[in-house]
Amino acid sequence: MNYELFIAKRIIAGKKYKNSISSPIIKIAISAIALGIIIMLIAVATATGLQTKIRDKMAGFKGHVQIVNYDNNNSDVSTTPINIEQDFYPEFKNIKGVENIQVYANKGGILRTVSDFEGVIFKGVTTDYDWSFFKEYLVSGTIPNFDQARTKGVLLSQTIVNRLQLKLNDTISATFLKTASSNLPSNRKYNIVGIYNSGFAQFDKNMMIGDLREVQKLNRWTEYQVGGFEVLLDNFDDIDEKGVEIYREISGTLNAKTILDSYPAVFDWIKLFDNNVWFIIGIMILIAGINMITALLVLILERVQMIGILKALGSDNASIRKVFLYNAAYLILKGLFWGNVIGLGIISIQYFFEVITLDPETYYVAVMPVYISISSILALNIGTLVLCFLMLILPSYIITKINPATAIKFA
Repeated sequence: MNYELFIAKRIIAGKKYKNSISSPIIKIAISAIALGIIIMLIAVATATGLQTKIRDKMAGFKGHVQIVNYDNNNSDVSTTPINIEQDFYPEFKNIKGVENIQVYANKGGILRTVSDFEGVIFKGVTTDYDWSFFKEYLVSGTIPNFDQARTKGVLLSQTIVNRLQLKLNDTISATFLKTASSNLPSNRKYNIVGIYNSGFAQFDKNMMIGDLREVQKLNRWTEYQVGGFEVLLDNFDDIDEKGVEIYREISGTLNAKTILDSYPAVFDWIKLFDNNVWFIIGIMILIAGINMITALLVLILERVQMIGILKALGSDNASIRKVFLYNAAYLILKGLFWGNVIGLGIISIQYFFEVITLDPETYYVAVMPVYISISSILALNIGTLVLCFLMLILPSYIITKINPATAIKFA
């Protein structure tokens, strides 16, 4: 029989335990544990949610890896065509983890109305394009249909539509920059068949999606010439490794750039979230541990007579320490339980009702995204329990200093 656990249970179940002088301190310690796990859960959920949402949006607009010409063109506009007939298209035979390869070409232009204008990047795509990202953020209308001989329908962002005071199914005039073979700009008219709102202001403010054949005609390219290839991966965490593999598989005249390479500032910024989260976790565990040490010391001092009696009956210091450590573990678990209930409840409210909004110009999202995995929840709870428990071992040595004769004498 584990008599240390038995005694600890009796102490916890006793009325004196609930109404003792140490009761307020115990409640504060439990509250500190609960508050700590709440803050840690929210910190991890918001940081992970932001990182995941931002990188998914980047991949939705640009793909995980872009295969382009090996030149000095650092703009979004496609200047030099690539032959679509490549060994890796429509699939890489020697690389696993590639979800899709899609061709594209970009053309810089200006959308015009009677009273206003807006600069855009016309991104031309074709039937191999993965529309899952834009379907998720589609506000109204539908995706352009490329099964026709000529598609004049385009997908515009809510940002551009609002700025130009347009609406679904409106016809929009567009003027495109001159090509190398023509000094005159090209004028075209397109029909707005769909409106999306990704909340990623950096792209929403200037991206128009349409038919690749339109860009080819504007650039006077053949049907076999494209601006580049976008590669979508199954797992974002493999992006560096797959980027190297893709670079080795393509010809020497082409270059493979991951979105990490193309937009280092954005990804360096979201990496800072990890440092903030670790700092918050460290502070919360430290605060919770200090409160638990205080509660443990008060519990020990309150039961000096009991400790003296147990020592007189033959219990050694290690056994008596176990009694109080079991007691402290119960308090930690109680705090963790309520902390998880409240913390996950707050996260669920944000997930389903989107209470907290953000400025998309600063955070690239309009609503605070939250995401937390089962493994993260378990890691936070187990880590808090273990670290707080380890912090209590040293203070529990005060029991060894209690003299049984003196303790019983004043009982």
